[in-house]
Amino acid sequence: MTHTNRLVHETSPYLLQHAHNPVDWYPWGEEALERARREDKPILLSIGYSACHWCHVMERESFEDEDVARVMNEHYVCIKVDREERPDLDKVYQTAHQLLAQRPGGWPLTVFLTPDDHLPFFAGTYFPKEPRYGMPGFVDVLERVARAWREQRDAIRGQNAQLAAIFARIDAPARAEGGALDARPLAKARDELRAEYDTDYGGFGDAPKFPQPASLEFLLRAYVRSTRAATVDREARAMVRGTLRAMAYGGVYDQIGGGFYRYSVDRFWAIPHFEKMLYDNAQLLALYAEAARVLDEPLFARIAAETGEWVMREMQAPEGGYYSSLDADSEGREGKYYVWTLDELRAAVDPEEYAVLERRLGLHRPANFEGRWHLNVYAEAPDIAAALGLAEAEVERRLASARAKLYAFRERRVRPALDDKILAGWNALMIKGMARAGRLLGREDFIDSAQRALDFVRAALWRDGRLLATARNGRAQLNAYLDDHALLIEAALELLKVRWRRDDLAFAVALAHRLLDGFEDRTAGGFYFTSNDHEPLVHRPKPASDDALPAGNGVAARALLALGHVLGDVDFLAAAERTLRAHYARLAQYPSAHCTLLMALEQYLEPPTTVVLRGTPEALRAWQTALTPDTARDIYPIPADEPDLPGLLAERKPLGGPTAYVCRGHTCRPPVTDLAALKQVLAEDTL
Repeated sequence: MTHTNRLVHETSPYLLQHAHNPVDWYPWGEEALERARREDKPILLSIGYSACHWCHVMERESFEDEDVARVMNEHYVCIKVDREERPDLDKVYQTAHQLLAQRPGGWPLTVFLTPDDHLPFFAGTYFPKEPRYGMPGFVDVLERVARAWREQRDAIRGQNAQLAAIFARIDAPARAEGGALDARPLAKARDELRAEYDTDYGGFGDAPKFPQPASLEFLLRAYVRSTRAATVDREARAMVRGTLRAMAYGGVYDQIGGGFYRYSVDRFWAIPHFEKMLYDNAQLLALYAEAARVLDEPLFARIAAETGEWVMREMQAPEGGYYSSLDADSEGREGKYYVWTLDELRAAVDPEEYAVLERRLGLHRPANFEGRWHLNVYAEAPDIAAALGLAEAEVERRLASARAKLYAFRERRVRPALDDKILAGWNALMIKGMARAGRLLGREDFIDSAQRALDFVRAALWRDGRLLATARNGRAQLNAYLDDHALLIEAALELLKVRWRRDDLAFAVALAHRLLDGFEDRTAGGFYFTSNDHEPLVHRPKPASDDALPAGNGVAARALLALGHVLGDVDFLAAAERTLRAHYARLAQYPSAHCTLLMALEQYLEPPTTVVLRGTPEALRAWQTALTPDTARDIYPIPADEPDLPGLLAERKPLGGPTAYVCRGHTCRPPVTDLAALKQVLAEDTL
């Protein structure tokens, strides 16, 4: 390695990948920003992440090239950012790209900033080294932008002034005043999703097709809500079931090792973009486990179980936290680790197993990925059994044996790179997913895994009442964001539904106070993505719409409502209401883009039933075992001898034996001390 730049001192695997480029890379920070101001050089900001295929391509083509690097170093101060560590920067400059280019962005994101105010004046994504794909070559872009900075300074300043004005309007207040919150956006979102639904292949829209877990969770809850009404929403049920089945049998799911890839490049869920992200799998794990319970689908329970097992096997650090992602590439080729030749498949399994696999995986069909086979499911066990004259149990046995052999064969290949940094918010999503799946599927090992991860987050990332965003190799850093705090509240509450630990409740309460003190817009309502004492950027967003992650304002409202009802804390409940009012106009205009906020609105309008159980550990276990795991109620088992409980919990005392307190919103039933009576109350579920 003949080159070393300042990225060598970073912890991000993505930044370290570029530490020996000939580009004079800086991390985002005062050293780089001061140099740009001092030398009056524009900033070339490159944002990506370690599992990103086109980020790797641009590095190989341009950032490792001496001639390209020379042009970059001559004209620019070059800053490399890991979008997973700095989602604040990514959100701001993705928005800027969309405003400047009039189309959505992506990664790698390439943005040129003025050196004094850091406003962008030109933006793109991937640029090839030489002109192709209808795009200019990167060197030509570099030269033209540098010339524009020298010769068109006034025009750039004028454009930047317009951009700054647009930024100021993006999150302008659009409040719903008192009495205006109602259920109309829920119905409108349901109709919008139906219009976008692909009735042939499941999912929403055309290729590329993303899982959209928030939309599916919203529809699943719409179906559950309808079962208590006069007309059952069978369409919502069909949209959820059809999409989850299509993904489970498609190539977007790893049929050998478990876990989901990022998205499908086609309409059919057949060929994925092969990176595996923690946040996708966290949300889909919870969704499949919940759908398995609500829709009584053994397939969904199997997919949830396999996904959770993959997480524990490949994505959990010995210290407890969850890693961030697995790369799309191995040995420089996308998907190489995951795809097969027919000779490899035949060599890995017995002939009897191959006969079953051939029908199961459609191996008689043409190769579907660059002359190889990426595995999709084309036939179910009963149909295979009928075609081959076998018992269904024998087909299942052969499939399980073949899957284990294929996994062992695949493990001998060069594995995709692992991004082993541990992010607070992504860990929170997986803690919630593992805890919920563990509760609904009866998997104690999943709950153990979630508990270890939460313990790691609290030990490594919670310092003196402040949350940090990322940790790697014993080094924790960066102010945590809105999403990190809100998601961790939900994660702690999910764990408390299966195992009471007073430290987890105290952590959730401390995070909630930090949200209100550090992130809330007390004037207009809602929450900023960054804290009050965060580094000032050109824009301070208040995220309301869902993207790959659920929107921070939606999660915050949902978490504060749940915690507020458990504790009877009116400050938490009021902050959640202010958030809904702040964003209600957007909900009314395009609700299906805001499904997490919509679920918070539903929770506000119809608070779920909350059950607090008090008793000895033995009695609590017996009552929890006797109560069917539930997706619609929040049940918290608290030992009888737990002292100094906060808020309303202090009033939920055991009355001589196991006791249940059943409430919905602010309305509670008398305490219930008999298990049969509690089952009857929950069966009626009316107050």
